[in-house]
Amino acid sequence: MVLNNDKKYDTIIKAMDEFTYDWKPENYDDPSQPILKITKSSLGSFDWCPKKYNFSYVQRLPQDQTEAMRKGTILHVHRENFFNDFDIKKAEHMSADELHDYCASLTPIDEYFDMSMTVASFEAQRFMDARAEDKIDEYLPVCNEGVFDAEITIEADTNPEFPLKRDYKIHIQGIIDRVFKENGGYVPFEYKTGGWKDYKATSMRKEMAFYQLLIENAPDEVLIKNGLEPNVPVTHWGWYYPASNYVFAEPNKYKNGKPMALPSVMKNIAKLIWHYEHETYPTKFFFKTCSHCSYFSMCDAAEADSWV
Repeated sequence: MVLNNDKKYDTIIKAMDEFTYDWKPENYDDPSQPILKITKSSLGSFDWCPKKYNFSYVQRLPQDQTEAMRKGTILHVHRENFFNDFDIKKAEHMSADELHDYCASLTPIDEYFDMSMTVASFEAQRFMDARAEDKIDEYLPVCNEGVFDAEITIEADTNPEFPLKRDYKIHIQGIIDRVFKENGGYVPFEYKTGGWKDYKATSMRKEMAFYQLLIENAPDEVLIKNGLEPNVPVTHWGWYYPASNYVFAEPNKYKNGKPMALPSVMKNIAKLIWHYEHETYPTKFFFKTCSHCSYFSMCDAAEADSWV
């Protein structure tokens, strides 16, 4: 489903483009000043370490691209191209071996070929499962690497531990790897390049909840531009770690008709805003994170006598 009136969509995005990480709460009532921008990545960085968030997003200090960052970027492009090029009609009557070869043929040969082949096998099996269940129409994502924007209001009492001076309207943005539609609901789905560890489940659920917040608050025009229909709930979410060949999906839990995961995300956003209000970004001392941080040499963590 494609919006015909692109000018209307572009006007909305242009209006929403008046946002920044270098935000000053004291200027909030000045309509000429941009509002706060929060993305899934920036919120994750803040959750990881407020000091790193300040270095990266507020001060915008440069950092070298790591191998993990480079790998993630390349493989994201591979996956995006895979779904753009996959031909349902061509694959519909293929045997298992033919389907595997077809998926492999859509995979570039580079230094990450082994991982890409794991993904190709995964996708071949997923297509065969969809075919067996007569759900081929649900195999391809309705949204492939979609950019979503929304504006939400964070109320002053959202997080009792970090009470704000006032309510704030903020801009949220994120790029969702894939959104599938299954059984009448949307399923945000992430493809990761690192290895799976069970402790990552908490951070993954935070990511998925942020995506739900985006989808359920985006203007209709933004949804339609990304291939989504308005007023369709996020019923499930999931992720796949090909390095560990680990796939996981679960239903989105509701209580009294409200999604249970969203309050935690809203509280974390309020906590971030509180730190803007108080202009403080403390270091979260932890050896494994600090020792691999691009800003370690300029951070007070480098001089810490003790580690958590």
